[in-house]
Amino acid sequence: MKRNWMKLMLIATMLIYCIPQTAQASVSVSARSAVLIEQESGRVLFEKDAHRVSRIASITKIMTAILAIESGKLDEKVKVSENAVRAEGSSIYLKPGEKIRLEDLVYGLMLRSGNDAAVAIAEHVGGSLDGFAYLMNEKAQQIGMENTHFANPHGLDDHEDHVSTAYDMAILTRYAMENEIYKEISGTKIHRAPNPTETWDRVWKNKNRLLTEKYKYSTGGKTGYTKRAKRTLVSTAKRDDFELIAVTLNAPDDWNDHIQMFETAFSNYDVAEILSKGKVKGIKDSHYKNKVYLDHSFVYPLTSEEEDMIKVEYRLKKAAPNEEDMRSSIAGRANVYLDDKQIASLPVYYKVEAKEKKSFFDLFKNIFTSIAGIKNHG
Repeated sequence: MKRNWMKLMLIATMLIYCIPQTAQASVSVSARSAVLIEQESGRVLFEKDAHRVSRIASITKIMTAILAIESGKLDEKVKVSENAVRAEGSSIYLKPGEKIRLEDLVYGLMLRSGNDAAVAIAEHVGGSLDGFAYLMNEKAQQIGMENTHFANPHGLDDHEDHVSTAYDMAILTRYAMENEIYKEISGTKIHRAPNPTETWDRVWKNKNRLLTEKYKYSTGGKTGYTKRAKRTLVSTAKRDDFELIAVTLNAPDDWNDHIQMFETAFSNYDVAEILSKGKVKGIKDSHYKNKVYLDHSFVYPLTSEEEDMIKVEYRLKKAAPNEEDMRSSIAGRANVYLDDKQIASLPVYYKVEAKEKKSFFDLFKNIFTSIAGIKNHG
């Protein structure tokens, strides 16, 4: 589905700073709050009261899962506490004192929404529930979740200040989906885990019905429900190279809400490669012609009407670069505009030709030649 933006004759880099522009699609959802974003650019394609602060129920566990994965302890055995076993609500039926791999706990957390698994993970990774909540809020701040506060690892209604927004949960999911382990777990339909006290394995089927039966483009997500939060849902979908994230809070018809958002976006948008990796073309200034490059491509979802509204402006240093500049600094920036609104600013680098490296054999040969020359002249 990705189209080369050949008519722009541009070359690309990693997105350093992006201002996602909202393009409101025509969608009607049952959710009180909802948002749809594109994975790579973060562009908001649809929103409905997306920044409203609300309870979020078990989609909280996306943060619990990514912190467990990033802890580097997935192969460690977790000893299940009495506190974990007593957790209310959905459960994977852990037993006090049993030892289970942290990775299996994350599967139980994401597929079956085990609150006992959430507590066991929090105690092992954070040292305590309060310690883990601190890690959750620290991560939320790092990735830009501005209207979120976590008070527990599972999303139960046991704290008044455990809240987020549809947009913040989309930011979290976008971050988590960059992790291959999280992506694999989130998209798993069935997982088997050893059961230390029985002769049979635990078998967990994912509760996300979009993934297991309802939507062929679904790639994962997390369900949630409490009496106060009502139905909450985060889901991801991919068609060709177009990856989307949908979030709904307090949505009585959430499965259909998500399908409708995904289908509308897939029908109305295409992912365009606006900037391509490599040498920057089309620059006439002799100081920079064939001497600057972008190190990653930049793609962005566009409607057909928006294709002619894209402009790229290169802002390069006015003075001719000296040798030190070309070794160490950025030549300037490539600014991308959609309908005169800036959507990205990307660094343009000097392209320095690597000096030829001599091998040890060549060095030895040169030394030997020099010695031989001295003897001949003697």
